[in-house]
Amino acid sequence: MAVYTEVPEDALAAFLEGYDIGRPVACQGIAEGVENSNFLLKTTQATFILTLYERRVNPDELPWFLGLMQYLAEHGLSCPLPVADRQGRTLRMLSGRPAAITTFLPGAWSRRVDVDMCAQVGAAMARLHLLGEGYVAERPNSMGPQSWTGLLEACRARGDEVRPGLVREIGDVLARVLPAWPGTGNNPSLPRGQIHADLFPDNVFFRDGRLSGLIDFYFACTDWYAYDLAIALNAWCFDDAQRFVPARATAMVAGYNSVRPLEVAEEAALATLATGAALRFTMTRLYDWINTPPDALVTRKDPLDYLARMEFCAARMGERFLP
Repeated sequence: MAVYTEVPEDALAAFLEGYDIGRPVACQGIAEGVENSNFLLKTTQATFILTLYERRVNPDELPWFLGLMQYLAEHGLSCPLPVADRQGRTLRMLSGRPAAITTFLPGAWSRRVDVDMCAQVGAAMARLHLLGEGYVAERPNSMGPQSWTGLLEACRARGDEVRPGLVREIGDVLARVLPAWPGTGNNPSLPRGQIHADLFPDNVFFRDGRLSGLIDFYFACTDWYAYDLAIALNAWCFDDAQRFVPARATAMVAGYNSVRPLEVAEEAALATLATGAALRFTMTRLYDWINTPPDALVTRKDPLDYLARMEFCAARMGERFLP
């Protein structure tokens, strides 16, 4: 469930009076997602997405996210376009929360992943990276390596409740990843710019087998391009049994290279970046698992799913990630 704040009909009607998008016809909560309250909004003119940003989102950063989405959409990427009100504002208040309306993208995310989808995702990500070069405002990655030690400490007291020895295993991998991270010590820096940083299957829409759009840019930031690819390799290229599927990964990297060829240093760092990506999601899922009550509206995600990926990627540090 991802509706934390309800919107009364009269409040919604008053809110929409500031826009030129028609009168409300229906507003239905969207169950998927974990960070914000999302609604499918139908008006007399069209269908939109209404988002109320909850407490885990820093409201001071919302103009950057919305600005990035607007820039990408206006320059050819298929992603939600923030809708401005009559005064040109894309961010307003509704039911005590910052709120925005974005255009509706056709399609749906697929629970079945295949090689062709992975190739399309790689190409779409590369287009995002190239287009994002024109959006010069930067946002540091709040979930980057500088946050991982503190995140592990926040999990230390109860992490082994999930599996004995889990905290130590994560700590051992963290101790290997941090000194190997690009841009630290003698490790070369990599090409960087605006990245999505959360391009999981449920954030990619397909329609009739073709990628129709990318959504949920609220972890987007300025970081290594190849780290974005590493996150997606973790998210798309393991099967339900947490086994690596080389054909998916090869297709994703080939799709990416068809738009923006990776540099030699990026390819060399891919195993380290993939390990860091798996480490990050193992720890954030672990933190949520031990801090979210079992009866909460949010469905907790099993951190052990990403632990298996972390172990696989860590075994390849210092080697080529792909065959």
